[in-house]
Amino acid sequence: MATWKSRGLRGSVLEEMIGTTNNLYASEDLALIQKIPTPITPIDMDHSTKQIKLAYFDKKSTVDYIGVAQGIPICFDAKECATDRFTLANIHEHQVIFMQAFEKQEGIAFFLIHFTGSDRFYYLRLSEYEVFEKRAFDGGRKSFAIDELDPDFFIEDVNGPIIPYLDYIQKDINLRPES
Repeated sequence: MATWKSRGLRGSVLEEMIGTTNNLYASEDLALIQKIPTPITPIDMDHSTKQIKLAYFDKKSTVDYIGVAQGIPICFDAKECATDRFTLANIHEHQVIFMQAFEKQEGIAFFLIHFTGSDRFYYLRLSEYEVFEKRAFDGGRKSFAIDELDPDFFIEDVNGPIIPYLDYIQKDINLRPES
């Protein structure tokens, strides 16, 4: 069992942006995407503030978000990285296995990465991640640099709290071979 100690509000800005985006998409009938909570069991609580001080994960979570956009099942995980180099250890094997199975069912799976140091957002296709994973498995680097990424999948049109990832799902679909 993994133990969890609070790391403050890490990821909360990205989560809020995704939540705002998902609410917009739902209100415009473009997509219905839900945040999947990570199941935890509290061990130590500060009863005066009602905050969890120490907890453990009940089980491994799969992805952060799951839903449907215009009839297409989608799932994704949101990640933050303070530098312009993303460590593959931030993505867990059980997440990749889930995403691969999800895509076998004709869904779309991806990672939404926020490079906080340069304030850039990236739509990392599962297939692109798998190239970096294979390189690491073959003895290469266990990370990738921001300049190795496909320029077409940087989300350049972030508007305030809105991250328009649906546009990049369409680009992703356009690159896939016809079934």
